Amino acid sequence: MQTANDLRDLLKRIDRRSYPAYKDTRGAYQFPGYVLSIDHVQGDPFAAPSRLSIHVQGRRAAFPRDLYQVPCRRVALQDELTRRFARQAARLSFQAKGSGQSGLIAVSRCGQEVLERTACRLDPASGDLLLRLEVGFPANGRTINARELEKILFGFLPRCVQASLFYREADAEGMWAAADLAEDQLYIREQLPRLGLCAFVADGSILPRASGVSDLPMEGAVPFRSPAELSVALDLPHGGRISGMGIPKGVTLIVGGGYHGKSTLLKALEMGAYDHVRGDGREHVIAGEAAVKIRAEDGRGIRRTDISMFIRDLPNGKDTAAFTTEDASGSTSQAANVVEAMEAGASLLLIDEDTSATNFMVRDELMQRVIHRDMEPITPFIDRVRALYDDYGISTVIVAGSSGAYFHVADHIIQMDRYAPRDITALAKGEAAAFPLRSAPPEPAPPPSFDRRPRPSPELRGSERVKLKSLGRDGVAVNRETVDLRYVEQLADGEQSAALGWCLVYAQRHLLDGRRTLREVVDALERLMDREGLDALCESRGGIPFLARPRRQEIFACFDRCRSLKL
Repeated sequence: MQTANDLRDLLKRIDRRSYPAYKDTRGAYQFPGYVLSIDHVQGDPFAAPSRLSIHVQGRRAAFPRDLYQVPCRRVALQDELTRRFARQAARLSFQAKGSGQSGLIAVSRCGQEVLERTACRLDPASGDLLLRLEVGFPANGRTINARELEKILFGFLPRCVQASLFYREADAEGMWAAADLAEDQLYIREQLPRLGLCAFVADGSILPRASGVSDLPMEGAVPFRSPAELSVALDLPHGGRISGMGIPKGVTLIVGGGYHGKSTLLKALEMGAYDHVRGDGREHVIAGEAAVKIRAEDGRGIRRTDISMFIRDLPNGKDTAAFTTEDASGSTSQAANVVEAMEAGASLLLIDEDTSATNFMVRDELMQRVIHRDMEPITPFIDRVRALYDDYGISTVIVAGSSGAYFHVADHIIQMDRYAPRDITALAKGEAAAFPLRSAPPEPAPPPSFDRRPRPSPELRGSERVKLKSLGRDGVAVNRETVDLRYVEQLADGEQSAALGWCLVYAQRHLLDGRRTLREVVDALERLMDREGLDALCESRGGIPFLARPRRQEIFACFDRCRSLKL
């Protein structure tokens, strides 16, 4: 291994040479207290920044083992360290001058959710710490400005490392608070099934967000308060006793006037599948990890999905037990989304009527009188929602503002009144008794088939060098294939989209043989990530710096939306 002085001497030799000479800097260099590795050097000052990594031995980082031995605490600590380094880097980024990306210092931009990322990894056995970052190597035009890079590597980065990656130098209280909060959130999530709940919303939570483009909590928002009938108290391992609204398993309906907080509550439950950082306002809004948001998705492609429990006997004779289309309607897309969520192991479905296909959700009595059931191929969701829970154990939370038909099938009905929840189950059931449903119960549907066996896709096939580009939360492009993820609403970060792209690449190379089912493919991907981390998806030296782990449900959603994949 070379020394920091070797790197300094090299920078002096290449100063003012043409930009490609920067590639001579690749390698590992021993700095005081850590190793700096230059893993990839950009070919041009206007290209994607160079990739670097910082390695700190466990005995030097000196984080107490109790901070990271439990997996959820380790992920929270890694997240906290990434955020600390990012704050330091933001103050120093672009202080070194030059053309193009010159002077950039960047790590992952963490949002409100706590995610497992490749940006920072702490080895649970040794305590060794790895942090990945990007640096724009400075240039004047396309000529190396090594003096400005020396400022970054010997001035700015050591300050960032010392302030954020050594326990003795950092804010220890904040690290322990982050790890303890993660353990409290895991505790609530584990208690849900034991208490017969599918979700929990703590009293005092701030659910509204600052704006449509900011996920920060809204200032001056009404704190959440549970109705007495649904109030649950929990004694957390670190946070003491808290109370809040427990949403029981089964079918729950959320109603109320417009702008009273129905969709805001549902959105909080959607993202309750993830842990959140301190100060987010939703730290103790917890849903099961297998909660899935369901919506209509006009125009999406569907591959051999068994939607026959909702749609049968189409006039064109199309087989709905293995339904395939390049341009799904609202009802067929929402039916497919429900069945695909079942295939992915969903335990809770979250549905907002505003983003649903009306004819998929309900058919009123007058329409049933005019258009007899025998002439309608769609069995609406209202006729299957009870069976989803009774037969498959899948709960449902539905936001409705215009149709009272679901009063008949709901177990619990919550009214949002100026952002305050009220349990109106008894009142709503009483009113519903005056308007009985006159339609005959539907025939029971056989369990959907999940025997889909993906085969390699020619569109994903490329040379050994894969061209992959994350489109933020909107999708991912892999070689010649673009996967549209705009309506996969529980994606929290564009780095998850990038990881989904690498899931496709890895599966294409190793798993898609036409013999494994899609479930078996996803199981294999999850085992790989559990065992070797996200880097294993990339199979490249040094890995890809900025990936975040997606949930199992989003891996399924990505494969289901890859149009060139043969299922």
